[in-house]
Amino acid sequence: MVPDVSTGSRTRGLLSYLFGPGRRDEHTDPHIVAAFAMPGLPDPGRSPLDQHHQLLDQLADYLDQPVRAREARLGQKVPQHVWHCPVRTAPGDRYLTDAEWAEVARRIVNATGIAPDQDDKGCRWIAVRHADDHIHIMAITVREDGRRPRNKRDGQRAQAECRKIEKELGLRQLNSGDHTAAPMPTSAEQAKAQRAGHQQTAKEWLQEQAQAVAATSRNEQEYFSTLTALGIHLRYRIGPDSGDVLGYSLARPGDVNAQGEPVYFGGSKLAPDLSINRLRERFTAQQPTTPTRAVGEPDRWRQADTALRELRFVFPGWHDTDEKAGGGELEAFASDAVVQAHAAAFGELLHTAALTAPAHARAELRAAATSFDRANRSRVRAEHQQAAALRTAAKELLYTAGSGQDGDAAAALLSTAVFVLIAIARWHQGRGHQQQAAAAQQALVHLRTAYRHTAEPVVADLTRRTPTPKTTDRLAAHVQTAVPDHAQRILADPSWPALATALAQAESSGQPPHRALAEAARQRELTTADRPAEVLLWRLRHATADRIDQRAHIARARTGSRTTTAPTSTTPAAAPTGIQPAQDPARRR
Repeated sequence: MVPDVSTGSRTRGLLSYLFGPGRRDEHTDPHIVAAFAMPGLPDPGRSPLDQHHQLLDQLADYLDQPVRAREARLGQKVPQHVWHCPVRTAPGDRYLTDAEWAEVARRIVNATGIAPDQDDKGCRWIAVRHADDHIHIMAITVREDGRRPRNKRDGQRAQAECRKIEKELGLRQLNSGDHTAAPMPTSAEQAKAQRAGHQQTAKEWLQEQAQAVAATSRNEQEYFSTLTALGIHLRYRIGPDSGDVLGYSLARPGDVNAQGEPVYFGGSKLAPDLSINRLRERFTAQQPTTPTRAVGEPDRWRQADTALRELRFVFPGWHDTDEKAGGGELEAFASDAVVQAHAAAFGELLHTAALTAPAHARAELRAAATSFDRANRSRVRAEHQQAAALRTAAKELLYTAGSGQDGDAAAALLSTAVFVLIAIARWHQGRGHQQQAAAAQQALVHLRTAYRHTAEPVVADLTRRTPTPKTTDRLAAHVQTAVPDHAQRILADPSWPALATALAQAESSGQPPHRALAEAARQRELTTADRPAEVLLWRLRHATADRIDQRAHIARARTGSRTTTAPTSTTPAAAPTGIQPAQDPARRR
């Protein structure tokens, strides 16, 4: 159940809309279901057609009487005296009766301070129903005694009351808001988008574009230049004394008002983290992202994978997260501010990966990145400088020259990303961040699909290189002794031939298969895995990458050498202009 509080100054205008046909003739049977004083109150929806406008005038005059009395006493107009709160049930909920909607309206005007129970001096209000799934509560914010109501934080109070009503009426229980979400598009914006044939409103489209561009930009100048390169109109807010940029607004190409002028939305109005100050915090906290050495595309994906796996020091036991554990809290080594910073950097990595991943995974990665943008916004203030390494690794993906064709490295990164996303979702859930946890879970669905699209060719290639039957049988014997409880399921898994190839490769590099299997199996349970062989395959490949990283770290420590810089082109191969207008990856979905 979703309430949406707003204010205005035209009583008669709002009444005309509530009792009218609607903007697209969507209103049916408009009528009053509850009011501050039902007996004798004119109901324009239940009157003869020839009396409709006259009754609208009478009702507006009746509601506005306390306003005119206050204006006469004070000698000035009462500003924004019309209080409006539509209340809508969630899709799939049953339709409430008029009597149930009347009780909902009374509870909301009481909870918000508009008309408290047992207070006969409260504001005048009515509740109009003109559709099956919602009502509109309209009130005049001048009490009978001439005072203004005490309705501060009325939106939050209405939300809290709706959570109680949902539970009592058996409706779908929505997540409580925390005022970090991006503003929802208005009905007028939605209607405008429909007329123009757009699937998204201008606000939604701009928000999606700006989030993606911010994730791929190294600094403020690059952010604004990329937006303008996409054809988006940009307008700065300049300080009158300093001449500095204090804010900015964006307008969608072709989105104009009645005068033919672009319709602008401020950055902070698109989303809280798109304000100029929040963007500057992110840009100033990241390391320079010009490539520090000439590396190939697979190396950049592996560098990003290594940076992601370092989050095991932020989330202890994140390899052990299990979605089936429910709402248990996942503790962290780091402070909440540091975790939030790494979550923000992880969101940027999803956006850059969506530009450079194998083509068949990009659409799902874009969807994952867009969903995760909501999970990034919480009341926890991020210490962005603490996640500079991960953010730099995310930006480095933009310099890949092969357009994400190295599926092996990309699949390894995405399998790690699944672990990280589960950990972030659990962290939000444990701290009561319901909206963020839900967004992370939604992103997880898309990320798993992207992983599957990327991993399947890799697993197929490993399957084609399965060792000889004699070697495969010997490796199967190692499975029987190292993982006896799951050996039958592992050997029956379609991914077993690929795992056999990986075990043969590990053996050729000097790692005994029995030890490799035992170590991979100990990382977390296999009972809930639908494809245990594929689970062990990626654990084994992660372990191999960890050993390579450890050897490289020891070698650097012994020599005391540093990688010399050999800057390459500073232009990302996958330019942002391409932006479109707890389980293992193989576990049960």
